[in-house]
Amino acid sequence: MIKVGIENLNEHLGLFKGKRVGLITNPTGIDQQFNTTIDILSKTTNLVSLFSPEHGVRGNIQAGVKLEPYVDEKTGCMVYSLYGETRRPTKEMMDEIDIMCFDIQDVGARFYTFLYTMTYAMEACKMYQKQMVVFDRPNPMGGLEVEGNLLNLEFRSFVGYYETPQRYGLTIGEFAIYVNETYHIGCDLKVIPMTGYKRGDHYDELGLPFIAPSPNIPTSDSIYAYLATCIFEGTNLSEGRGTTKPFQYVGAPWLNAEKTAAFLNDLSLPGVMFRAHYFTPMFSKNKDLLCHGIELHVT
Repeated sequence: MIKVGIENLNEHLGLFKGKRVGLITNPTGIDQQFNTTIDILSKTTNLVSLFSPEHGVRGNIQAGVKLEPYVDEKTGCMVYSLYGETRRPTKEMMDEIDIMCFDIQDVGARFYTFLYTMTYAMEACKMYQKQMVVFDRPNPMGGLEVEGNLLNLEFRSFVGYYETPQRYGLTIGEFAIYVNETYHIGCDLKVIPMTGYKRGDHYDELGLPFIAPSPNIPTSDSIYAYLATCIFEGTNLSEGRGTTKPFQYVGAPWLNAEKTAAFLNDLSLPGVMFRAHYFTPMFSKNKDLLCHGIELHVT
C-alpha cells in the first residue's frame, strides 16, 4: 500500500524539533484520511506561516488571480502570497521560519506553476540559509514515459523555467532534487519519500483520493487533456476554461467543429478521439460566445 510523504512524517520528526515551520500547500496536501498537511503540521510541529501558491492554500482562487497577505481563520497563521507581486519568499517572510515545507500534488506538466513556486522557495532557502523539506507525491501520469519538446530558455517564465520536457516523468520530490543539483540551486534539501510507490502506476491505479489540484483540473482524466491542450492558452482558441470540462473542450466562434473533429480523427492518434462539440464559456476567452470545436476523449 502506498504512503505519500506526509504519511511518513513520524519517521522524520527530528528534522522539526525546535524549528519554526513554514508550509507551501493547497487542498491536495492531505493524507488518505483527508487530514490536511496544515492540520498535521500544526499538531506535530511549530507551524508559524503558510505560503499560498496560485489558487490559494484553500483552493478558492481562480487561475491568474493575485491575492494579498491574510490570516488563515482556522490556524491563525499568516498566509503570504507567492502568486502576487512577490513570487519568491522575501527576507522578511523567511526571517519568520527555520524550515520551509512543500506539500502539493503536482500533475507532471512543465507549465504547471506549482513547480516554480517550489523551486523559487528553494532559491530563497539557499539565499537565507534555511532548510527546504518536500513531502513527496506521485507523478499522476506515471514515471516511465517522458514526452514533448524541451523548453527554449529564451522563453522561460513562471509557466516554464527549466529545460525540461513537457511531460517530465518525475515525482515532485525527484523534480526538486533534479533542479537543485542540475541547476546548482544548492539549497539544504530534504525529500520525505513515499513508500509503496510503483513508478509505472498512474493516479487512478494508486488508490489515493483525487483532490483537484487547481480549479480547472477537476478530474484525473483532465490531467491528460491538460498536457495535450494547455498550449491553446496562448492562442485565440478557448481551451475550455469557464466550462464543465476545461482542457477537454477546445474551440472558437469561427471554427468548423465537424471538419476539425474529422481532421483530427483522421490522424489516428493513439489514446485519444475527438468529437464535434459546441460550448459557451462562462468566463475567460470567448466569454458568453458560442464556440464551435471539439471534445477530447482519452481512450
